[in-house]
Amino acid sequence: MSLLEFFRPQKKTSASLAKERLQIIVAERRSADDPAPSYLPQLKEDILKVIGKYVDVEPSMVDLSFEQKDDDISVLELNVKLPDEDK
Repeated sequence: MSLLEFFRPQKKTSASLAKERLQIIVAERRSADDPAPSYLPQLKEDILKVIGKYVDVEPSMVDLSFEQKDDDISVLELNVKLPDEDK
């Protein structure tokens, strides 16, 4: 790391920001005993914003589900129905 990088850090990309948020959510979920995740609506909204930069999608086209399979296994499933290209 050079001295200039220390005083002028690079702007985070949307992918790295989304990765950090997901890591925080997963860590929070592991520490909480609440079976119903309260963060899913906000996570879905964030994912819609990121996908919306590249493809026009509606909220009904994104399905986000969370399943607790065991004490140490959780599954976050994301299904996105992409629109057909106009020909």
